[in-house]
Amino acid sequence: MPSVPTVSSLGGLNFPWMESSRRFVKDRFTAAAALTPFTVTRRIGHPYQNRTPPKRKKPRTSFSRVQICELEKRFHRQKYLASAERAALAKSLKMTDAQVKTWFQNRRTKWRASPPPPSQAERQQASRLMLQLQHDAFQKSLNDSIQPDPLCLHNSSLFALQNLQPWEEDSSKVPAVTSLV
Repeated sequence: MPSVPTVSSLGGLNFPWMESSRRFVKDRFTAAAALTPFTVTRRIGHPYQNRTPPKRKKPRTSFSRVQICELEKRFHRQKYLASAERAALAKSLKMTDAQVKTWFQNRRTKWRASPPPPSQAERQQASRLMLQLQHDAFQKSLNDSIQPDPLCLHNSSLFALQNLQPWEEDSSKVPAVTSLV
């Protein structure tokens, strides 16, 4: 059975790539130690930082209400534009082709994220259901007789007020109004 080399037995093996990097590390630490015996210099930040100047962020484009209105109307009719259509729309709105393209991309993203509007049939069905529920509740309130409150039964004036229905007119109970003038 062949023997498996252990880590300690491999310690004596040196490969050329190991030697060159060891030498570099050793030289780097000895050079740094010679310059500053007790401190270790550290690089702050990413090594590729400060190699290229940072890109300036383009300011947000503001569109006029007329432009937005025209873009929205066109989007409502047509979600995707061909390049010729896009160029014609951009020219008519005094915008660049890239601005129209970006606006349509953003608008499609917003459109996909929003819930779909209810269909006409769903709206009519919901309206019928609401009317039916309102009608049922009204009929129930008419059909239910007013139950006397047990707390008010002993007090006849409160019981009379509870049963008062001001919307019913009984001319015999309405006192005549006399003029004081």
